[in-house]
Amino acid sequence: MIAIILAGVAPGLALLSYFYLRDKYEPEPLSMVIRTFIFGALLIFPISFVEYIFETENLIRQEMVHFLFSSGILEEISKWLVLFFIAYRNAEFDEPFDGIVYGTSVALGFATAENVIYLITNGVEVAFNRALLPVSGHALFGVIMGYYMSRLKFTEGNKLVLLVASLAVPAILHGAFNYLMLKEESWIYTMIPFMIFLWLLGMEKVRRAASLSKNHFNA
Repeated sequence: MIAIILAGVAPGLALLSYFYLRDKYEPEPLSMVIRTFIFGALLIFPISFVEYIFETENLIRQEMVHFLFSSGILEEISKWLVLFFIAYRNAEFDEPFDGIVYGTSVALGFATAENVIYLITNGVEVAFNRALLPVSGHALFGVIMGYYMSRLKFTEGNKLVLLVASLAVPAILHGAFNYLMLKEESWIYTMIPFMIFLWLLGMEKVRRAASLSKNHFNA
């Protein structure tokens, strides 16, 4: 059991450490990072309950709509709410790169809790695939959400497009990710290119956020 828990927790903490250490200007207090991580992990309970209702009551019948709504939109709305109410409105969220840190913290909190439960149910043999795909996928959805959340906070003028993008972009990507995950026989043609695209997109958001933070402190 200890091995399963360690295998479930390690990828999330490793990815969180990576993105946390990318903050070169004013690193966030560990207490706030841990707080958002824990709140993200606690989302597993209400989200699992709602997804169980969707599944047992067969409320959504079309496959693609199911993945976009019950997984993509539901999980990303929940993470968005934690990011907004716990981090965005906190005084520690004071530079553009902070969105990356807190976005990945919330996302990886949820991903870690989900991963531990999945490994307990299915065994440690799937830990490597889980680390490469769902856990890193959640991290990158968090990067993208956090980037747009930072733009929302530090951009003057009309912010409606950024508000919508902070939720819509990660939700759509998440739904597409979950849909492709079920097509194991075609992963080499679908999931692998999708993950490469997701990493390139996420790291581009990281670079842009770092540049915005540099300008923020040099202004």
